[in-house]
Amino acid sequence: MTLVVFITSLLGAMAIGVPVAFALMFCGVTLMWYMGMFNSQIIAQNMIAGADTFTLLAIPFFVLAGELMNSGGLSRRIIEFAIACVGHIRGGLGIVAIMAAVIMASISGSAAADTAALAAILIPMMAKAGYNVPRSAGLIASGGIIAPVIPPSMAFIVFGVAANVSITQLFMAGIVPGMLMGIALVIAWQIVVRKDNVLPLPKAPAKERLRVTGRAAWALGMPVIILGGIKAGVVTPTEAAVIAAAYAMFVGMVIYRELKPKDLPRVILQAAKTTSIIMFLVCAALVSAWLITAANIPGEITRYIEPLIDRPMLLMFVIMALVLVVGTALDLTPTILILTPVLMPIIKQAGIDPVYFGVMFIMNCCIGLITPPVGVVLNVVSGVGRVPLGKVVTGIVPFLLAQVLVLVLLVIFPDIVIVPAQWLR
Repeated sequence: MTLVVFITSLLGAMAIGVPVAFALMFCGVTLMWYMGMFNSQIIAQNMIAGADTFTLLAIPFFVLAGELMNSGGLSRRIIEFAIACVGHIRGGLGIVAIMAAVIMASISGSAAADTAALAAILIPMMAKAGYNVPRSAGLIASGGIIAPVIPPSMAFIVFGVAANVSITQLFMAGIVPGMLMGIALVIAWQIVVRKDNVLPLPKAPAKERLRVTGRAAWALGMPVIILGGIKAGVVTPTEAAVIAAAYAMFVGMVIYRELKPKDLPRVILQAAKTTSIIMFLVCAALVSAWLITAANIPGEITRYIEPLIDRPMLLMFVIMALVLVVGTALDLTPTILILTPVLMPIIKQAGIDPVYFGVMFIMNCCIGLITPPVGVVLNVVSGVGRVPLGKVVTGIVPFLLAQVLVLVLLVIFPDIVIVPAQWLR
């Protein structure tokens, strides 16, 4: 019965338009009332404990790094570098979008921010070159969701805190799946672009390529510093986030000189707004997570899926289907915070590697960002690229299928994630 109360209170609050953070708090209060243990101090204590975590300090700094990167010209130079390398190939601007998405993913970790930067620059260029605009918008949206999978990733930080899993191990485990997502998009794009009568860009001379590479070198050095420092054990993910923000500010203000001192208040304010939303969600989720444990909801769910406990692959397929459905209606962070406390005990009981599950879970949540009816990233690319949302939904279909196929492949062959992750650790 507690499971019914949990689901009804949460979905009921969201159905009438209550923001997700408040819906999580309402769900926790309802469970407390039902169990006859209502205590306002428990709510306050869990919310404070939710924010009082050193690891979560990485979130505001990675958010700030992403804002500084876009305002300081790092994103634009990464795209210019990709154009110089592969823009002359048939369908090259699509490959540019994927290549730039992968590089930017290793810097900011924000799907919405990366998608906005790519859409603003590339959609007008692709339209002018004769590419199908809805399909181009769909490709850019699909490339944008690689950001939370390739480290540094705010989604991994939130999941790691909620599931008590090593964030460094999650970062290392996300590299290969993120690259596979990019490769799948390249293959899908090369198949569908044959229908377009496109005009390739002229091939950049070697001298121009060297010049563009030199200009982009500072931007390209950022992921090397972040991931290299974490892999070498020199810095923790939180310390890497601070370095990333400081590096982005230095490059934007001193090297590229596109970030002015007068821009800093606006950039910092935007980063603070984004951070406050994420942190409030985390705090509210800790209330419901504590009640989920107290009410033994994972135990109730385990009874329903007990026949699958001894069949990990089938269990993963069932859970992935569940997450995919939930992800179509919720944003990335709420999905992580709602489902992680429920699913992790089941995953551990089934003997599934928590790091592997974390990567698969985040990948699945990311696919939800480009799946109607909500599709946060779909709305971003529609608004920034000025393409009607209905057309973006039509254009994204082949790339959505490609990402789902990668997910299925990794469920069937988990060693593709586990073995490289163990080596990188």
